[in-house]
Amino acid sequence: MRIKSLLNYLYSAITFLLRGKIKKGALSVCLISFVLLSKAGNENFPIGARSAAMGNASVSLSDAWSAQHNQAGLGFMKNFSAGVYYENRFSLKELSLKGAVIALPIKGGAFGLSISNFGYSLFSENKYCFSFAKAFSDKFSMGIAMDYLTTKISEGYGSKGALAAEFGIQAKPIKGLTIGAHIFNPTRAKLSDYNNERIPTIIRLGADYNFSDKVTVAVETEKDMSKKSIFKAGIEYKAVKEFYLRAGIATNPTLSSFGFGLNLKNFKLDISANYHQVLGFSPQFGLTYVFGENKEAIK
Repeated sequence: MRIKSLLNYLYSAITFLLRGKIKKGALSVCLISFVLLSKAGNENFPIGARSAAMGNASVSLSDAWSAQHNQAGLGFMKNFSAGVYYENRFSLKELSLKGAVIALPIKGGAFGLSISNFGYSLFSENKYCFSFAKAFSDKFSMGIAMDYLTTKISEGYGSKGALAAEFGIQAKPIKGLTIGAHIFNPTRAKLSDYNNERIPTIIRLGADYNFSDKVTVAVETEKDMSKKSIFKAGIEYKAVKEFYLRAGIATNPTLSSFGFGLNLKNFKLDISANYHQVLGFSPQFGLTYVFGENKEAIK
């Protein structure tokens, strides 16, 4: 997308918002303009309320949402699972993030499908991800994925799509410890010929440790090759069999997060929120259905 065209579009979008949604005020307009400019390159958005509550330190976790976070985590799954997610970023529907995942373990591996959408009618980004993972033992798993990423701007500015790849591994060298590594778009796929605009390449490395059956701590470092590194950390406490408490932090920007999870037979309900000291709260909601008898969250 040409920068000049994008700026023209932002002017049109701001005019539209001022006419139709004046009650939200100038802060809403500024927020939307800022996010559109900063997210125009197809970021790899994190989805899943469990990981959101833990500061999105999720590269070493294994559950249905590994289809988005680190596909290697699918290799350790035992049950067919599906989930949906919604995030109301900074309490503005124009900045909403929606997602869905499917994890299908089979003999010899596991397939995953992840779909996410960011934005609203005037601007949106979509990701369609198909993945496969295989556990080579109970201590090591590897996953790969192919993505189709799109950016759409209305008012005649059109849309653009590109293919990208992902690769991840998870290892369990000792009891209770899981190490994860993941790379998004290692080939630096091009979004536009103009100004050689490319989709970000993002590398993540992290680990989680189960101190007991009740407490799990996760840490992670994320590096977008064109931005500063991000540090994330989170904790999950299993208060009782059906109820989890979670909290986390992240840097660049500084965010604090918290949430809880409920295991309701085959359903897993996760509710979370993160807080930015200037922009405010971003509530998240996730619902996962696990088919079969093993309903415990897989760490």
